[in-house]
Amino acid sequence: MKRNKLVVVGVGHVGSYVLADAMKLGLFAEIAVIDSDKDVAFGEALDQAHATSLTYMSNTTVRSGDYSECADADVIICAAGPSMLKSEDDKMPDRAQLAAVNAEVIREVMTGITKYTKDAIIILITNPLDTMVYIAENEFGYPKGRVFGTGTMLDSARLRKIIADNYDIDPKSVTGYMMGEHGHTAFPVLSRLNVQGFGEKELDQVFQGKEPLSRERVKQQVVKAAFDVLNGKGWTNAGVAQAAVTLAKAVMLDERSVYPVCTTLHGQYGYDGDVALSMPCIVGRNGVEQQLEISIDSQEMEWLHQSAEYIKEAMKVAKTGKNS
Repeated sequence: MKRNKLVVVGVGHVGSYVLADAMKLGLFAEIAVIDSDKDVAFGEALDQAHATSLTYMSNTTVRSGDYSECADADVIICAAGPSMLKSEDDKMPDRAQLAAVNAEVIREVMTGITKYTKDAIIILITNPLDTMVYIAENEFGYPKGRVFGTGTMLDSARLRKIIADNYDIDPKSVTGYMMGEHGHTAFPVLSRLNVQGFGEKELDQVFQGKEPLSRERVKQQVVKAAFDVLNGKGWTNAGVAQAAVTLAKAVMLDERSVYPVCTTLHGQYGYDGDVALSMPCIVGRNGVEQQLEISIDSQEMEWLHQSAEYIKEAMKVAKTGKNS
């Protein structure tokens, strides 16, 4: 009998949150945990197993194991490798610094997974995300669409929160998202932002904003939001874990939800197989069912090219891509 199964690879700050959120989802009968530190994997699984005795918790079977657990997995969420490095001075930490370290981690993880499956949907969180997605998607012969990254989902949530706070409204009333790199060069697609039909140019007239809407300022605020969390507690985990679990749910329920996730571009915006970045995509049972190339204005297009070039620099460090 086939039971819904999730595998979580890497249970550090982010992966442990993914595990906790997935346990509460009520969607997986089985969750397996893999970590290079087997004691940590065992402890996290056991801790969550004890919690299944409590009221309101699903009786999910949770255990630690090795890559053979991937053989019958429906979804694999990978949060392996160190996340952002906290900066010693007051500069913004750069995810690209992690490119060389985590490229090896992702290659090791994908080697382990592909020994047992090329069917499971793989959702990546590991930074620098766009480069890691590119490696996982293009170096292991994995079927198209079945590997993707959480992308700018969290950046987009931060964008909606910033807009909502400015106009004193519920962030769920804001439709809008970030595109490009999950990192410094992510940019808001403000030409497509709206609040129940009111667009970028109307917001200041309709709602009483604390300050007028400014593209540059919004872009900076979203990037700084990650920095604020990181320098406050030393890492970011709650938001991105929730994004990954939301995507897992979209896959399992074949929701065909539209989210800005990270995939390799195939002809969109002038890029063809040479970079992975975030754009709106339909996410369903087969992973990324369709990439949606939305028209963006000239400033946004300029930002997209800057973002793609920045990602390509990290790809060089990770020794991947067409030029390496």
